Amino acid sequence: MARNILILGASYGSLLATKLLMAGHNVTLVCRMKTADLINRDGTEVRIKLRDEAVHRAIFSRDLPGKLDATTPAEVDLSRYDLVGLAMQEPQYTNHTIRVLMIKIAEAKLPCLSIMNMPPLPYLKRIPALADMDLEEAYTNALVWERFKPGLVSLCSPDPQAFRPPEEAANVLHVGLPTNFKAAAFEDPQHNKMLRELEADIDAVTLDGKDVPVKLKVFDSLFVPLAKWSMLLTGNYRCITPHEPQSIRDAVHGDLKLSQSIYDHVDGIARRLGADPADQVPFEKYAKAAESLLKPSSAARAVAAGAPFIERVDLLVKLISHELGAPNAEIDRTVQTVDQKLNEKIVVGGSGA
Repeated sequence: MARNILILGASYGSLLATKLLMAGHNVTLVCRMKTADLINRDGTEVRIKLRDEAVHRAIFSRDLPGKLDATTPAEVDLSRYDLVGLAMQEPQYTNHTIRVLMIKIAEAKLPCLSIMNMPPLPYLKRIPALADMDLEEAYTNALVWERFKPGLVSLCSPDPQAFRPPEEAANVLHVGLPTNFKAAAFEDPQHNKMLRELEADIDAVTLDGKDVPVKLKVFDSLFVPLAKWSMLLTGNYRCITPHEPQSIRDAVHGDLKLSQSIYDHVDGIARRLGADPADQVPFEKYAKAAESLLKPSSAARAVAAGAPFIERVDLLVKLISHELGAPNAEIDRTVQTVDQKLNEKIVVGGSGA
């Protein structure tokens, strides 16, 4: 049965959308009017490398069995959809028209699957050790999430690395590291049945008889997506330096011993919250993947471009570490560097420079 899925965010969201379209499901991308017009006219293009192939394949939405359309937040008709995908950067949810749409989604009680690096606050409330922690400070505006029922919000570990090539149109996405979206289950068995159907449908897709990477994998454990925290704190946020941004590879491999100590500490925090070691990714596997990540993280690129806000998983992990009585000097230092760089932009902007 073809499902109808609404995805907020047309950049990274177009990767999950393409996988769903290949499996015969229908997707609406929510984005700015200019991007929506472009997608409705030309569709999307996602470039992905199949196993053992040297060159990326271009996968065009218009060639796929599922139907794709795009719309602005104000034009969404929620009665059409079975599932909502959250694929925007966390600060973007503070936009007024997005906030209005989020209120409607919460009231409609639609299941929401996040592929954000920053876990939605209601998802964290599902973890008993975090349910009563004061973590709002890590969010641009925590009120965005206040109406959501925790059991209706789940999280994928957004491990696939993808970016919009700056010289290309806004409907093109290039996948640099085609790993899987690892999703935690919802509370409702019916929502999980749908999620597992999507998992199976995506798994069955082939292209010229070949398997297509970037699967949706569903796990019963709430902690599987938290494996990404160790990667973000070791690599992505350490791309932000007091000076120019560095690549993820350089952040990780510049001092491998220090990187492993940060990674192990964050893994330890997740285990304190209830994660099983089996939920986590060994440091060696991450370090190997990081060798091919030759660009700064999206967070570092955003800071360098003058963004006043970015997703703050670094701050979230710091707050949790301190609440658990297990602070880490390197994580605190990273948070301080990110704060400093963001404040620099605010000060410069405020002075009219």
